[in-house]
Amino acid sequence: MGHVSTSPRRAGVAFAALTALLVSGCSGPADRRPDPASTTSAPAPTAGPTPAAADPAARAAALVGSLTDEGLAGQVLMPYAYGDAATRVSSGSAAGNRALAGVDTPAQMVEKYRLGGLILVGFSADDPTKGNQETTNVDNPKQVRALTDGLRAAADRLPAGSAPFLIGTDQEHGVVTRITEGVTLLPSALAAGAAGKPELTEAAWRAAGAELAAMGINLDFAPVADVLATRSTVIGSRSYGANPGTTAGQVAGAVRGLQAAGVAATVKHFPGHGHSAADSHEGLPVLGQPRKTLESGAWPPFSAGIDAGAMAIMSAHLDARAVDPGTAATFSRKLLTDVLRGQLGFQGVVITDGMNMPPAKRWSPGEAAVRALKAGNDLILMPPNVGQAYDGLLAALRDGSLPRARLVDAATRVLTMKFKLADRPTPELSTLGGPAHRKAADDLAAAAVTVLRGACGGGVRGPVTVTASGGREHTRAALTEALKAAGVKVVAGGGTVVHLVGYGDGAGDLRADAAVTVAMDTPYVLAKAKSPTLLATYSSGRASMTALAGVLAGKTRPDGRSPVPVTGLPATTCGT
Repeated sequence: MGHVSTSPRRAGVAFAALTALLVSGCSGPADRRPDPASTTSAPAPTAGPTPAAADPAARAAALVGSLTDEGLAGQVLMPYAYGDAATRVSSGSAAGNRALAGVDTPAQMVEKYRLGGLILVGFSADDPTKGNQETTNVDNPKQVRALTDGLRAAADRLPAGSAPFLIGTDQEHGVVTRITEGVTLLPSALAAGAAGKPELTEAAWRAAGAELAAMGINLDFAPVADVLATRSTVIGSRSYGANPGTTAGQVAGAVRGLQAAGVAATVKHFPGHGHSAADSHEGLPVLGQPRKTLESGAWPPFSAGIDAGAMAIMSAHLDARAVDPGTAATFSRKLLTDVLRGQLGFQGVVITDGMNMPPAKRWSPGEAAVRALKAGNDLILMPPNVGQAYDGLLAALRDGSLPRARLVDAATRVLTMKFKLADRPTPELSTLGGPAHRKAADDLAAAAVTVLRGACGGGVRGPVTVTASGGREHTRAALTEALKAAGVKVVAGGGTVVHLVGYGDGAGDLRADAAVTVAMDTPYVLAKAKSPTLLATYSSGRASMTALAGVLAGKTRPDGRSPVPVTGLPATTCGT
């Protein structure tokens, strides 16, 4: 897989020249343009293969030159769909698809609108993004692979079928994880930040990427590059931490790992969701910081992702007052074109955050799609009505309010990314959850465990009673089993009480008599805990509970450092 140039300005000149050639060949008088109502594509170029044809940008240019306006419009749309199979869905899912796109099945949606891709959506426990998850497509790896195979079969019949169909999802690991059954689950980003070892992050994300590829997913909306400058509950443990420099190294590691496995990484949420405590799933958060603060405190991880070769960046529904006051970044040319492309030099695909979120729904789906493209986005994610977004793009082409050059440029970027992902072998499903992948997750989780109060290592006196805040019985049971496997006696009551708290918990969820309190999400709640020993795993998955058990058993040393400040507590009591 080709590496995105780390000389972005030179690459930008070449890309601009290529796009200019495309536009000069495809535009011209209006009566010479392909009819937006047409259902056929122009003849594909007949020239034989050349060395340049193997280049993703050249392949994209050739394909774009053969597409009608409908084909171009479809390439920049990435909706969700109802149903867990491509061609057979329940009556309820069919009704959802008819309301969303005027079709019954996901495959019909791909074919009707000549889509460039589809996002797989779903619900997970403690999910701060549930506000825009209208349905679920995911159950288990075998089902996901059958779904993605069916979607690709539909896309292969389209005029743009020579380019791999994009199938994306939000597999961040931690609280936002769409596929949780039968896969290797990594600890959260905040846990990786606590471990402080980008090489472990890279290895873990290479394993995660291989498993996504085995399920037919080639675009992950991860990693989160937001610096946790505020106590944002919507970002929280999805961030690698509060320090922009160390966060940058972690983001770069995650990008390298994912893309080494043939899955495009999407660095998000530009210009930096962690600089506001508000939730863009509910309204338009304001970034009130001066521009210099954003440049030094929010943007370094995005630059690091770009330098690591990230194929995509997600724009956010954020009002950066110092750059373009009153305008969400999703619709801001100043932020996406002038800053992200001009100042930071990004030449890949810019993807909107969900267009079914409130800040984007102030306009009709068609107008919102046009505005997002004109600002500098290349891929419109999750429009609330697919037909209206598609028709709006075509109408704007007809009346000239959407310059054809901008649509050609966007489609070319999307197709270039697709061809960078082409010709990669698909791993077997049997690789999921394999020993090497589990070890990568275990190594990262073990390096993350942090002691913020109490002795550095040495374990606890048994027997142990494990308790947890409400609704965490599954995690309590997982730690119990891990402790037993580590040789610690666990009893139903009495002994040393180890109490677990997680996402959304506050002071009322703490236990006053606990000898050990463990934070399995952001560690801020530990400031209120009275326990003599305070630990943080930042995550509640199997790997993190195994790592915690090793520390409690005295078999491993908790060498992590809290990547965010906790009032009254050090980053660690284990050295400096």
